[in-house]
Amino acid sequence: MTYSGRLMSTKDESKELLPGIQCPADVRALDSKQLQSLAEELRQTIIRQVSGSGGHLAPSLGVVELTLALFKAYDFEQDKIVWDVGHQAYAHKLLTGRANRFSTLRQMDGISGFPRMAENKYDHFGVGHSSTSISAALGMATARDLAGKDHEVVAIIGDGSMTAGLAFEGLNQAGGMGRKMVVVLNDNEMSISKNVGALSSFLSRKLTAPLLQRLKGDVENWVSNVPGIGGDLATYVKRSGDSLKSFFTPGMLFEAFQFTYVGPIDGHNIDEMVKVFEQVRRIDKPVLVHVLTKKGKGYEPAENNPTYFHGVGRFEPETGLARKFVGGAKYPSYTDIFGSMLCRIADHDKKVVAITAAMPEGTGTDCFRERHPERFVDVGICEQHAVTYAAGLASQGFKPAVAIYSTFLQRSYDQIVHDVCLQNLNVKFFLDRGGLVGEDGATHHGAFDMSYLRHIPNLRFMAPKDEAELARMMVTAFELEGPVAVRYPRGTGVGADVDPDPKPIPVGEGEILRTGKDVLVVALGSRVYPSMEAALELAEEGIEAAIFNARFIKPLPEKQLRALVAEYDRILIVEENSLAGGFGSAVLEFLSDNHLLDGLTVNRLGLPDSFVEHGTQVQLRALVGVDKQGIKEAVEELAKA
Repeated sequence: MTYSGRLMSTKDESKELLPGIQCPADVRALDSKQLQSLAEELRQTIIRQVSGSGGHLAPSLGVVELTLALFKAYDFEQDKIVWDVGHQAYAHKLLTGRANRFSTLRQMDGISGFPRMAENKYDHFGVGHSSTSISAALGMATARDLAGKDHEVVAIIGDGSMTAGLAFEGLNQAGGMGRKMVVVLNDNEMSISKNVGALSSFLSRKLTAPLLQRLKGDVENWVSNVPGIGGDLATYVKRSGDSLKSFFTPGMLFEAFQFTYVGPIDGHNIDEMVKVFEQVRRIDKPVLVHVLTKKGKGYEPAENNPTYFHGVGRFEPETGLARKFVGGAKYPSYTDIFGSMLCRIADHDKKVVAITAAMPEGTGTDCFRERHPERFVDVGICEQHAVTYAAGLASQGFKPAVAIYSTFLQRSYDQIVHDVCLQNLNVKFFLDRGGLVGEDGATHHGAFDMSYLRHIPNLRFMAPKDEAELARMMVTAFELEGPVAVRYPRGTGVGADVDPDPKPIPVGEGEILRTGKDVLVVALGSRVYPSMEAALELAEEGIEAAIFNARFIKPLPEKQLRALVAEYDRILIVEENSLAGGFGSAVLEFLSDNHLLDGLTVNRLGLPDSFVEHGTQVQLRALVGVDKQGIKEAVEELAKA
C-alpha cells in the first residue's frame, strides 16, 4: 500500500498489533497476515512521528518488511543483528519495546535516531557512520565461536555503504575466515544521494526471473540441437541454472569473496524473505543475501524524492511539504553560502574541482554539479579516497575543494596527514557541520576537527563568525598555496550580507569587535555572535567585556594575542569544539610557550570530555554552557575573580 494523500488507519483500532509488540519474540508469534498488517502500522507510525520531529524517513520506510522478516526468522534474544549506519532502524526500535517512547525520537532525553547499545539490549552494536556492519558482525561471529556458542549473526548493509573500503575489508576477512554469518545487502540503488561508481552500476544489473528463464530456455534449445552430444549438453545446462544466474548477477562478485550468494529477492515480500532466511540458517559459512527494496516505500512523496526524504525536517504528512513556521527571519544556510561562493570562485578559476562523498545536496555542492559538471566529482561513501584523490589532482596543478561533514572527515585522518599535508599539496577542506549538529547526536557532532587538524604541519585552519566571513575565508583559502581547512556550523547564520567581491583575510589576523575594561573574550566561529550578545547584556550590569574574533585556529593571531594579554589579566576563550586539544588549548600552549601566563586568569568554554547526546542545537549549546547565557555567566564569574 502506498500512502499518498491522507494518514492511513486500520479499520479496527482495537486490533492494532504494534501496542502488543514489546520484544522480538512477539513478532515471531505472528502469522503472515498479521505481519502484513503490522508492516502497515509501522509505516503509519514512522510517517506520523517523522513528520512532526524530522528524521530519517525514506531509509526506514524502505526496510519495514525486511525488518519484520528478520525478526520472524531469527531469535534476537540470542541472535545478533547489526544495522549499518543505522538511519534505517526505526522499525527495529518500534519492535523492541520502544513504541511507547517513539514520540521522543531524536529529542533531548528521548530515544536516539540510531541504534545505541546503551539504549536497548536489542541494539547489539552502536552505529552512525557507514560501512561498519560487516567488520563488527565478523567480530561478533568470531567471539561466538571462541566462546563455544551457536547463535546467528546478521549484518544489514545498504548498497551505498558497499562503496566504502571498510566494507570490502570486512568481506575479505569474513570470506577468508569462513565463519558462519549472514550479510544482508539492502539494495535500493541509493545511499543518501544517487549512488555512483562502477560497483553501483554492477549491482544494478538485476535480471528478472522471466528474463533468466527465457535466456536459459534459449540456451537449452540451442544446445539440444548440437549433433551427437546435444542431449548431454542440455542436461548439463539444466543443472547449471544457479551458475548461470550467478554469472549474470552480482553473485559472481560476492562468490569471489567466498560468500554463498542468495538473491536478488523482493525486499517487500515478507513471506519470501522469511523462507530464504530460514534456509540460510542451515548454511555453515558466510552468506550474502541480496534484497531489493524501494527507498521511501509506502509514502509517495518519499518514493518520488528519496534524497530529500532521506533526512528530513518537519513536514506536512498529507502533502510531504515542509511545515511553515511563523516568525523569525529566514537566511540562507552556511551550506548554501558555501555552495554559491564555490561556484562563483570556480567561474573564474578553471583549476577548481569540487569533491564530495555521497552528499552533494548535504554539502551544498549540488549547484556546482549543475554549473560545472566536468569539474564535479562524487566519490561515494569513500572519504579516505576523496582526500587522496584530491591530493592526486593537486599534484597536477588543480585546486580541489573537498566538502565533507566534520564528523565524516575523521575517517580520512591518515590521508590528510600523509597524502596532503606531508606533501604540502594545494587541497582545500571545507568542513560543514562543525560543532553541535542537533538531533543526530553523538555520532554526527563535529566536535573534534580543531583537535585532530590543528597540530598537522603545513595546514592553515579558519572558522568564520558569519556568512560574509565564510565567503572571505573561501577566497583566502584559494589564494593561499598548500592545504587549508575552513569549518562552519550547521544551519543558518545571522543574516550578514555577503560582499559581491569578497576580499581575502590576512593570514593569522583576528579582529577586535568590542572594547571593554574588565574581561577579554577570545571567541571563534559560531561562538562570536553569542559572545557579543552576552557582552551587550553584561554592559547593562556594569561589566565591560572586550570581544576578540580570532578567526584563525592555525596560525593563531599571535601578535594580537600578545598585545591583548598585556592589556587584560582575565581572559575567557570560547569555542564549539572539544576542549581537549581544541582552540583554547592552542591559545594556552602559545601563552605558556612564550611565558605570557604569569598574572593571567584564563578560563575556557567548549565541549566537555564526554559525548554529547541528541537534542536541538539550542538545547545542547545551553546544556554544555556555550550559548549566550553560559558565556555571560562565565564572564561574570571571571569579573568577580
